[in-house]
Amino acid sequence: MPGWPHPDEAALLDGVELISTDLFDTLLLRTVRSERARIIAGERRFARKLVEQGLTVAESSLVEARLAAQRLAYRALDMADQDGEVVLRDIIRRQLLVLGVPKAGVEELCEIRLAIELAIEKDSLRPNRELAALLRRCRGEGRRVVAISDIALPTATLEALVAHVHGPDLLDRIYSSADLGLTKRRGDLFHAVLATERIDARRTLHVGDDRLADHVVPSALGLRTLHLPRPKLRRRLSRLHGAASELGRVLRRPTAPGRMPAGHVSDPHGFGREVLGPIVAEFCLAIWLYADEAGKRGDAALLFCARGGLGIRAAFERLAERLSLPLALPRENLMISRLVAARAAIMARSGAALDELGREFSGASFAGVAAALGGKRYELLQSWDEPFVPERFFAMLERPAGEDILADIDRQNALFRRHLASVSTGAKRIILCDTGLYGSTQRLLAAGLPDLSFETIQFARCNYKGLSEDHFPRVVGLAVERNRYSPFAVRSTVLRYWQLIESLFEPAIPSVRSFTEDENGEVICNAGDIAFGAVDPSIGNPLLAGALAYIDGVGSGAAVMADAARAWPWLRRAVTRPVDADLAALAIGERSVDFGRAGVVGDGEALSGGMLSRIASIRSQLWREGAIARAFPRTRLPLLTALEAFHALRGLSAGFHR
Repeated sequence: MPGWPHPDEAALLDGVELISTDLFDTLLLRTVRSERARIIAGERRFARKLVEQGLTVAESSLVEARLAAQRLAYRALDMADQDGEVVLRDIIRRQLLVLGVPKAGVEELCEIRLAIELAIEKDSLRPNRELAALLRRCRGEGRRVVAISDIALPTATLEALVAHVHGPDLLDRIYSSADLGLTKRRGDLFHAVLATERIDARRTLHVGDDRLADHVVPSALGLRTLHLPRPKLRRRLSRLHGAASELGRVLRRPTAPGRMPAGHVSDPHGFGREVLGPIVAEFCLAIWLYADEAGKRGDAALLFCARGGLGIRAAFERLAERLSLPLALPRENLMISRLVAARAAIMARSGAALDELGREFSGASFAGVAAALGGKRYELLQSWDEPFVPERFFAMLERPAGEDILADIDRQNALFRRHLASVSTGAKRIILCDTGLYGSTQRLLAAGLPDLSFETIQFARCNYKGLSEDHFPRVVGLAVERNRYSPFAVRSTVLRYWQLIESLFEPAIPSVRSFTEDENGEVICNAGDIAFGAVDPSIGNPLLAGALAYIDGVGSGAAVMADAARAWPWLRRAVTRPVDADLAALAIGERSVDFGRAGVVGDGEALSGGMLSRIASIRSQLWREGAIARAFPRTRLPLLTALEAFHALRGLSAGFHR
């Protein structure tokens, strides 16, 4: 054991009446068998047990659902402002519900899976004999000896593991974060243990391997600590073992039957149904897994952001109903846009607002920015006609000429805050659901409304703007989190043609710009009534209509995951190597500029002029690969191959320089 025997054990234990120890990688030493390998082995056994119960679920589906449920549960937990812990039983329950296991048998199956988890853990642990000997000596001297573990496993399972590895009567008690809903890493579990044991922190010694949870936090609380880090070589061997296990799982993954196109699909509805449908359904499963964990802690609301969130919610609610996925978390649609969020940040004088305004209004005048934010044209001094400089804007608003503008911004912000309080039912934890990429709305609202806790779950997260990433820890890209496309990461395909995802989810309504009150004093906006059911986002949107048609026919989450595994490569081929059918299916036309401005952007049907002129025009296109295919129909294959090779080399270069 690293750092043991201690050079001065007598001094270490002098005055100590309680010894607490971490369990895993401290008292219970793990072999190099990785967590990924343990999960795969456990799901393999679980698949056989399910067959005995009359249920047939593929091992690969069990692994995929378990990994997704576990990953998203911890992401949701990390966002919570209060302490808490993920519980393995909840992960298993979500895994089974997603896979379509009847609710009536879920609790019994959870017990079976927990028993398998215990058996797998027993095979993956060895004793720390030196530490155990110290703890037995301390118990013999009359000191209390307890274990404190940040783990998703219940106390009963931990007691069984300790008894299996070390025999009986080693510990007086075990405290599990899963059972108490408190953790070492936030300190509350230590407080609870000291209170229960009725002991002063200064008379307590805590032993553990994790620098934060077992040394930094308890030391700050006054406990003595003995930090026993896991050897670096063992950590590296475990990571290698995990990578090998994952590779083996991927290679063994069967090709499950599913509905996928046999050839190219030229109509948007068909492409939406056969390709985008499984991807959207997979995204909705991830939303549910995240939201179900977040809902455990209460005082939270899930708000779908206009406009893209309206299409997302239409798909989400339909899938949740189709698969009978329960969700107690309150959810509503939110009248929001980056313009609305920017007003809140402006009232807080946040630099985040200046970043957004500077990017969106490059080349515009101060007067143009004022008109967008205030919602009308103002009679202003000549200085307001000068080119917009973000660093000067707050000072301009504070001058007499800016009083009316600031008053209108404040009035609009007040109406929005009333609307937000209404749809969130007063919750302090606000979970925004949007398309992506940068999370501007999240960043601006967090800056403008610091009394609330904002987090965002969205389809993808990417810093395409090159601005601050300080808010990224509170923005989750459920499908992809990368800053650029890579041919080696199939889900990053959406970064090559992001406007496709935006247009997929956005209904044909204007962006939210202004608020007023109706005759009943309720806050309304220029986009009209966007409450769930009031707007059908699939009208005039064949891609979304097709995706919803896929959801209407889906039988289980296992089918969704199998279909999505094939849909992603299909989407990559259609986006990066489009043929005429793809050009017809994926053309999205013109899109509004938004942010309080008139105007549209979009890909033209064809690029004109000579070769150099057409090449130069490609950079301004929303879908560059599509533009190449249209402009150079005879030579598009070598051009697209060269472009893909460029992205591959750039991705490899970025990897070498990390």
